[in-house]
Formats: sequence, C-alpha cells, structure tokens
Amino acid sequence: MKIAIGSKNPAKIHAVQDTLIREGFHFVSIDVDSKVSDQPFTDEETILGATNRALAALQETGSLLAFGLEGGVVETSGGMILCSWGVLVHSDGRKWIAGGARIPLPEEIRVRLLKGEELGPLMAEYTGKKDIRKNQGAIGVFTGGMVSRKEMFSHIVKLLYGQYKGESLTN
Repeated sequence: MKIAIGSKNPAKIHAVQDTLIREGFHFVSIDVDSKVSDQPFTDEETILGATNRALAALQETGSLLAFGLEGGVVETSGGMILCSWGVLVHSDGRKWIAGGARIPLPEEIRVRLLKGEELGPLMAEYTGKKDIRKNQGAIGVFTGGMVSRKEMFSHIVKLLYGQYKGESLTN
C-alpha cells in the first residue's frame, strides 16, 4: 500500500516512516503547499494547513492514505503555546484529525512572532543551529531535548493511524 506524506521536512517524514515501518507500506513524500501562512497562529489555521497538505499529497500521488502534519502557535491566557496537528485522509474521502503536545513559548519568542517572524528561522537564530525545524524543533529546545519534533509528530501519526485502524475494526 502506498502512503503519502505531504512534506519534505525530515522530522515529518521520519515520524510517519518510523512509526509505521512494521506495516510494510511504500512511503512517498512530496513537497506540497499548506495554503496557510508560513506561521500559523491558531488551531484552526494549523489544522487547515495539515488538511491541505494531506489532500494535496493524496491527489498528487494517487495513494490510498496521506498524512499532513503542521506546526503552529496559539495565543492563550497563559501565553503563546506551541501546537501541532495532523490529518490523515483516505482516498475514499474519510478524514481523521489529531493534535499533539502543547507547551508555552518564552515571552521573547512570543513578542517576535507577533512582530511577524516565523518560528523556524527564529529558533535557528535563538539556538545558533541551522535547520532546527528539521531536527529537534522548538519542542526539543524548550523540553531540554526530552521530546523532539519527530517524536511529537510520531505521537500524532499514532493517533491518526490508530483512529483509522480502530474504525476498520468496528466496521
């Protein structure tokens, strides 16, 4: 079975591949547009980005299933919170949604995001490490390496694929 991944970001690709490796799937990753802002600022926008990635990957690859994974931030009464969402779509039109870990961002990061900067490049500057979004991500930096971006997305992939499998078992 062919499974599409709507991204060329290694953290997202490896999250899907490593989580589902035992299923014996053929994985295809494709660079698709999320059709949302480079820095999503709400759960709704982040979910829409994940949905758009999944649908575009499904359409462009002709796969049976496609994953869209998207990171964003959400302003709350407790400060700006890091968020991540995933969407799994089936070629027959079914769709599953799942969210990931949420942690607050430092005020200095929040201020710069509100001024229009994007989290990925901002984190690269903050840490002095290039391509942080392709590796540990902000979640890895702010959890002291306890949770990487790949691990966060792997959890979402498990939630999505688990819903798909669970639905298959009940029908």
